Amino acid sequence: MWCLLFCTSIPLAVAGTPAGSRAHDPVPVLHCYAQRTRGSERVMLLLRRLGLAGAGRRRRPAARGLASGAPREAADAVVVGAGVVGLAVARALAMAGREVVVVEAAPSFGTGTSSRNSEVIHAGIYYPPRSLKASLCVRGKEMLYKYCAERGVAHKQLGKLIVATGAAETGKLDMLLRNAKQNGVNDLQLMEGSQAMEMEPELRCLKALLSPSTGIVDSHSFMLSLLGDAENLGTTISYNTAVIGGHVGYEGLELHICESKELQNHPGGSHASPQLVLLPKLLIDSAGLSAIPLAKRLYGLDQAFVPNPHYARGCYFTLSQTKSPFSHLIYPLPEDGGIGVHVTIDLNGLVRFGPDVEWLDGGEDPVSCFLNRFDYSVNPTRCSVFYPVVRKYFPNLKDGSLEPGYSGIRPKLSGPGQPPSDFVIQGQDIHGIPGLVNLFGIESPGLTSSLAIAEHIVSRYS
Repeated sequence: MWCLLFCTSIPLAVAGTPAGSRAHDPVPVLHCYAQRTRGSERVMLLLRRLGLAGAGRRRRPAARGLASGAPREAADAVVVGAGVVGLAVARALAMAGREVVVVEAAPSFGTGTSSRNSEVIHAGIYYPPRSLKASLCVRGKEMLYKYCAERGVAHKQLGKLIVATGAAETGKLDMLLRNAKQNGVNDLQLMEGSQAMEMEPELRCLKALLSPSTGIVDSHSFMLSLLGDAENLGTTISYNTAVIGGHVGYEGLELHICESKELQNHPGGSHASPQLVLLPKLLIDSAGLSAIPLAKRLYGLDQAFVPNPHYARGCYFTLSQTKSPFSHLIYPLPEDGGIGVHVTIDLNGLVRFGPDVEWLDGGEDPVSCFLNRFDYSVNPTRCSVFYPVVRKYFPNLKDGSLEPGYSGIRPKLSGPGQPPSDFVIQGQDIHGIPGLVNLFGIESPGLTSSLAIAEHIVSRYS
């Protein structure tokens, strides 16, 4: 048997992430690496949990291809990616009785898009009726509030004001109101600017739409809770573990795996040799920014079902040395590629503005995507774009009061000037491959929708 597992502890802080994503207690990291003859009773127990050791285990026959020399082991359900959606899916599968393995290329969970966002619980206002984003956001909001209340995950239902600052924008609020009602969001209130400014004296607008069910959540604590649920149900998490490709078809699924560090100096255009091949009955590609690059390396999957990826960086700036001027979240009307540079308040009362939209080149190098080699730096000069945009609804914003915060990368399916895309959740009914479920373009409202996405996958594909 080729496997050594060892545990270490790492801090969960991610530099430049929201306050709600600060480090909690260190957690053990399970790291799987192929090596012969070393082990212990504890190691063997963990191996059995993973399904990689134990008398009488069933191996599938060796197959063709790049992984013919690597150890091959059967697994029940494998989830690729330990972001908020991957953890929610793993939890839901484990609750349904599946034996789940989660593989994550990073050294901890939620280090990508899941920890670099506004941490907002969305109501479901913007998305086209009958879209997955609309239905899963509305359902997910309900599930998320309930989950947080039951598990003691920090959250707050602050409410949100979507504001029109010019005469040409006021009609768009009516359109949003009608759209929200079609999505089942029936608690919105259209109000005159004077009413909104009475609620928020620092605000300037002509009209506003109040969404009382919008809120904020500590995304890190939420993910930590999902992780605990999944592990308590027998799920195994393997960090520092990169999925570099595989084969899919009616004869079965195989997933090629190696240590993340093996890819560090690997040329993006060639294939690393797998150190392990997993043969799952169910495979969930929930890899976020690398979901599409991974799908492009699943031989046997018709590439007509794999969209081209687009990436947009969104930067946040924080308001320095002052208490929050607002008690609600403040949103302008949506813009190309996003929902506008808005005001969010974290659970510590700190204010941040963002995200903006900066379209990125990239995605051609799959290894860079697998290792999350995106540039998350925030150029301080971008604040020059923020000041005039924010002052449309917050005219008292003082020069020099914005400081660089953090940035996040959004995995998009549409590019500049194109209409927003829906979530893509593909199973056998779409691409024809038994046991394979692809999740593409899971950007906002992915955090809000995470529990509903998991519910959808389990009910439809598990």
